[in-house]
Order: sequence, then structure tokens, then C-alpha cells
Amino acid sequence: MSEHVATHDHDGDVVYTQYETIDQQQESYIVGMWSFLVTEVMFFGGLFLVYVLYRWKYADVWAGMSQTLNWQLGGINTAVLLVSSFFVAMAVHYAQKKQTKMQLTMLFLTILCAFGFLVIKYFEYTHKLHLGLWPDWAYHAPMDVIQPGDEGHSRLFMSLYFAMTGLHGAHVVVGIIAISALMVLTVRKASCITDYVPTEMVGLYWHFVDLVWIFLYPLFYLIPK
Repeated sequence: MSEHVATHDHDGDVVYTQYETIDQQQESYIVGMWSFLVTEVMFFGGLFLVYVLYRWKYADVWAGMSQTLNWQLGGINTAVLLVSSFFVAMAVHYAQKKQTKMQLTMLFLTILCAFGFLVIKYFEYTHKLHLGLWPDWAYHAPMDVIQPGDEGHSRLFMSLYFAMTGLHGAHVVVGIIAISALMVLTVRKASCITDYVPTEMVGLYWHFVDLVWIFLYPLFYLIPK
């Protein structure tokens, strides 16, 4: 049974036996993460394509249904995620400088922003449920913003809204879990955390989550009449 032999470069970073240099090792990690993010883009891309097609076909209904969404809360959530992106970028910065305490502080602030986003989204969802806008058999079409006969199309709008924002919310939860795990491993000085790259990979994922919301917010909340 072979053992994995690791060496150290001149900066003290661990270089595993399958890599020749620390640069090659870090590049392989990042390429793998970007490959994963490409699959995520393809996953969300199908939903965005469906959205574009139906918005083009039912433009008036989409504009009317957009008025049922709270653009102020959506805007606050956008600001919260942008701030969280700054925090996670700073976490990578401090990880590169090996300032662990500041790195953990920035990661903790990122998690706080993520929970803030989910709390706001919870209030948004519960308000929609109270208005009967959940797209099930009891769906109550808002006739003050759509025309008679467009009830089914309005339900389609809400279906896409809940599907796409809900899927994004699930990614936020995954991000919280990933950041929390990274913090625990960093505190315990686990053998798998040998440099700043794990923090950078988690940061890339979080930036992707933020970027998806940057598209979702105007597409659903800011549709012009």
C-alpha cells in the first residue's frame, strides 16, 4: 500500500507527490472548481432559457405579475449578497497572507449575510403564500394586475419565480454549509487545509451564487410595464 508523500516549497506550502510545483497543484484545484461552476451555469441556463421564451410570449402578463413582487426587499437582498461577496473576497485575501483570525472573521460575516438573505426571502415567500400565489390547485390569480384569461400564464410566472429563486436559495444553504465546514477545518488545522486555495474555491462558489441573484433580481422584480 503506497503512501502519499508530501514536500514543502520555499514558502512552507505543502506540495503533494502527484504535483511538481505548488503552482501546478493550485491550478488543478481551481480548474476543477471552474469545471464544476460550468455545470452549474448549464443547469441554471436551462431555466433562464425557459424564462426568456415565456417572457417573450407573455410579456404583458410578466410585467403585471412583476408588480406582485416586493422590489425593495429584493433590492435589500441584492445589497446583502454584494456585501457578502466583499467579505468572502477579503477572506481569500487574508488566507493568502496566512492571517487566520481575520480570515475566519470574514467568513463568519459572509455566513451572517447569507442568513440575512434567507430571512428576507422567508418573509417574501410567506407573504406570497398568504396572498394565495403559490402555484398549486388553490392558486389565486391577482386580477388587478393581469387581464381575464391570463390566469394560467400568471401561474406560470409564479412557478418560475418559486423554482428559480428557490433553487438559488438552496445554493445559498449549500454555501453556508461549505463555509462553515471550511471554518471548522481551518480552526482544527486539518491536513486538507494547507494553503489559501480551499478558501478561494469556496469563494468562487459564493461569487457564483451572488452572480445568479444579480440576474434573477432584475428579471423578476424590475420588469418594466
